[in-house]
Amino acid sequence: MTTPKPNLGGLIHTYQRYDPQRFPSPTTPPPDLASAALEHMLAHGSTRHLSDEDLADAIHLDPFQIAGLGPSLDALIAMLEERKRKILETYDPKPAMRNAIEDYLDVAGNIDAPTPKLRDLLDKSVRAQSIPDLERLWYHAEREHKPFARDLLELIETLGDRYEVEELDARWPFTGREPLDVQGAIDVKEELETIDKLLEQLREALKNAKLAIIDLGELRRFVDDADVEQLQEFGRQIQHYIEEQAELQGLERDAERGGYQLSPKAMRLFQGKLLQEVFANLEAARSGRHQGPIVGEGAVELPRTRPYEFGDSPAHMDVPNTITNAAIRNASAPPPLPAGEVSSAARRRGSVSSSLRLSISSEDISIHDTRNSPKCATSVLMDMSGSMRWGGQYIAAKRMALALDALIRSEYPGDHLSFFEMYTFAKPTHVSRIAELMPKPVTTRDPWVRLRVDMSRPDVTESMIHPHFTNIQHALKLARQTLGAQDTPNRQVFLITDGLPTAHFEEEKLYLLYPPDPLTEKATMREAMLCARENITINIFLVPSWSQDSEDIAFAHRLAETTKGRVFFTAGQDLDRFVLWDYVSNRRKIIG
Repeated sequence: MTTPKPNLGGLIHTYQRYDPQRFPSPTTPPPDLASAALEHMLAHGSTRHLSDEDLADAIHLDPFQIAGLGPSLDALIAMLEERKRKILETYDPKPAMRNAIEDYLDVAGNIDAPTPKLRDLLDKSVRAQSIPDLERLWYHAEREHKPFARDLLELIETLGDRYEVEELDARWPFTGREPLDVQGAIDVKEELETIDKLLEQLREALKNAKLAIIDLGELRRFVDDADVEQLQEFGRQIQHYIEEQAELQGLERDAERGGYQLSPKAMRLFQGKLLQEVFANLEAARSGRHQGPIVGEGAVELPRTRPYEFGDSPAHMDVPNTITNAAIRNASAPPPLPAGEVSSAARRRGSVSSSLRLSISSEDISIHDTRNSPKCATSVLMDMSGSMRWGGQYIAAKRMALALDALIRSEYPGDHLSFFEMYTFAKPTHVSRIAELMPKPVTTRDPWVRLRVDMSRPDVTESMIHPHFTNIQHALKLARQTLGAQDTPNRQVFLITDGLPTAHFEEEKLYLLYPPDPLTEKATMREAMLCARENITINIFLVPSWSQDSEDIAFAHRLAETTKGRVFFTAGQDLDRFVLWDYVSNRRKIIG
């Protein structure tokens, strides 16, 4: 009889070398690649492509969230520090320094100068121990006195070795006793410099998991190949993780050029986070968002209802609730049917359904509360002249524009918002192109510019004109034409600039005047008066600049007062907060 085998309860699996494909932990928030990519675009515009290296450099990963990476980097750092410690405890560079001085003096004493003048120059250079002086002497003698020039090259090389050894002794604290010669000291110096560079790279990688900054070729000199291959494998896993997260967050691969392009999804993610950041700062500053009165006669119905009052529009009647009220009232006190209304067919059935008669009185009617939601039309003029590059002010202007667009899309979708790029000319720009805008390059350094260009000539194009001037007049004109077509009395301009205008149009003539000229100011003020005539308010957000003075501030006040607007003085990092808070405050006044 065969003995049955015991039941082991199923299969036993043995797992070896388990390597999780997803890291960091699923509970760890993924890196914000969309914001990193947009910040890159804000800084560099369309002039640089967003490569894999750029994206990896823009985000932060914690190496200790990646299993094994942190300990691996710590172990490599410990190995290199131990190698460095042994070198310092072994060698003594003092003998090499004495030998270098003797070699320099020996070579200098054996040089035979062909002329007394060259001998004097040589003696001065040797005493000064100056490599630049010896190089100038070599250039002077190289064509006519070649043997002397060759000796000078040997002297320059010997002096260079001496400086290398002196730097070695001054830079690292040696405690060893094994003497070094000159060449040995130079070799030790090169090895220590390489170790210090690798230690710096490894410590930086330990902060942000950016393994691409590590010179793996140099690292192979000091560690095993297996350690380097392990780092390369970590690098491949990190790259795969970044690519996966980039796809999830809306960054699209560019098949032709490689790298990434920004999709609308990535733009919306960035704008949403930017808006949260702005209002989080407002709340931290105790100036958070507080809704003002919003109830009133308007077109937007609210879920809340109230009893009918005389004068309410029937367009906002809550029909289901009204019928329910009437049915309840009729059921509790059914009204008598007037004589003669009951048909003969109904008499034959012997009854009349009460549902055929439902009287509605004014007390049954429910009315929806409505929100008074008038439209507001806004044009944002962003200064992209050459001076906006100072302090990254152009980045602040673009961040503000994207945040304002997100605010209006989410909370005031009926409002009009348009953007204009302002430089020597002014042009409307779509919100999708804002991240690509860049300050215009300065193409002339003349301290005094007085140019007039007839733009009506067919042989004159914009590319021929210096682009870095500031044409507020042209930008106001385009904004006025755009806002004038909007069906709302609430029109405003947000002008973001750093100072006085330096360009304007007079019909088809373009004037470029620097330093700022009264002619340009008069043309700009005339356009502001036209805005005032059409009830367009100009609010100026004056950002700081290296060239800003009291004249810039006074002009901003004059321009704003013309249209009963205001001037805001704000640093670049606060620009988005100031603009958005002013927009919300203004809408609250309109609604209230």
